[in-house]
Amino acid sequence: MSHNQRIVSGMRPTGPLHLGHYFGVIANWIKLQEAYDCFFFVADWHALTSEYADPTRIKGFVPGLVKDWVAAGLDPDKCAIFQQSQIKEHAELFLYLSMYTPLGWLERCPTFKEMNAELTQKDLNTHGFLGYPVLMAADILMYKPKAVPVGKDQLPHLELAREIARRFNHLTSSEFFPEPADMLTEECKLNGLDGRKMSKSYGNSIKLSEPLDEIIPKIKGMKTDESRLRKSDPGDPAVCNLYPYHKLITDPARLPEIQEGCKNATWGCVDCKKVLIESLERFLTPLHERRAACTDERVAEILAAGNKKAREYAAATMADLRALVNF
Repeated sequence: MSHNQRIVSGMRPTGPLHLGHYFGVIANWIKLQEAYDCFFFVADWHALTSEYADPTRIKGFVPGLVKDWVAAGLDPDKCAIFQQSQIKEHAELFLYLSMYTPLGWLERCPTFKEMNAELTQKDLNTHGFLGYPVLMAADILMYKPKAVPVGKDQLPHLELAREIARRFNHLTSSEFFPEPADMLTEECKLNGLDGRKMSKSYGNSIKLSEPLDEIIPKIKGMKTDESRLRKSDPGDPAVCNLYPYHKLITDPARLPEIQEGCKNATWGCVDCKKVLIESLERFLTPLHERRAACTDERVAEILAAGNKKAREYAAATMADLRALVNF
C-alpha cells in the first residue's frame, strides 16, 4: 500500500484504558484498520516526558495497553501494533528534526503552557517535555502517512509536525516529507461517573478490563439528573450524566423508552441504571473474553511482528534521509 493510504497514531502506556478511551479513540481506529494501512504504536518514550522521575511502571503498562487494544477490537492481522522505544530510528529522526525546529515554535505550543500549569506536582521544565512535539512529529513523519486521527486538542501538535515537514523540505530543497492531513476524531461526550471529565486520576471511570461485579456498585452510585430528588420528579435526559452512556452502549431501540420514562417520571434512576448495567454486560463481556485470550506470550508475538514491520519502514526512511542530508 502506498503512503497515501497509511495512518499513524499512538497512545501512552500510563495505565488501563477506560470507556472514554474506547469511544474517543479506539472505536475510530477499529474502523480505520478496515480501510487503511494502519500503524498504531505504544508511545512509551512519550510517557517518559511526565514520568521520568519514576519510570519503573511504564514497562509494566505496555502489555496491558496492547491487551486492551486487542480486547477492544484491534486486529494485529489488519494493523501494525508496535512499541515506539523498540524502533530506534524514531530517536534518530527526533534528533535530526530537533536541529530544524525553531525554539519559538515549541515555546508557543499551547499544550506546553497548559500542562505546565495543570501538573504542578511534577517538574515539566525539561528539554524532553518542551521538545516532545518534535518527537511526535518524528513518530508521524517517519511513516509518511496520508493522515493522522486526532482530537481537537491535538491539532496544534499536528500542525507543528506539518510546519517542521515544510521547513525540512524547504531547507533541503526536497519534497521528502508529505504533509499529513488531520483526520478529526469525533469528540466523545462521555463524562466520568461523577460528572467530571473521565480520568484515571479522578477514579471516576469504567475500565475496559474491569470485572462487572466491580462496575455495578459504581453505576449504582453514579450521578444523574440532580433535579430528580424522588422517583415522581420528572427528569431531563439532556442534562443527566447517565444518558450519554445509554446513547453509546444501549440498544438504540430502547432509547425512546428511556427518554419517556425519565421525562414522565414513570422510570426512576434505579430503573435506568439497571438497563445500563445490562447494556454494559453485553458490551464488555466479549471484550473481557478477548482480553483473557490475549496472553503475555501473544502480546510478545504481536509486538514482535509490529516492530518488524515498523522497523522496515523506519530504516528505509532514515537511509533516504541520511543520504539527503549527506550523513
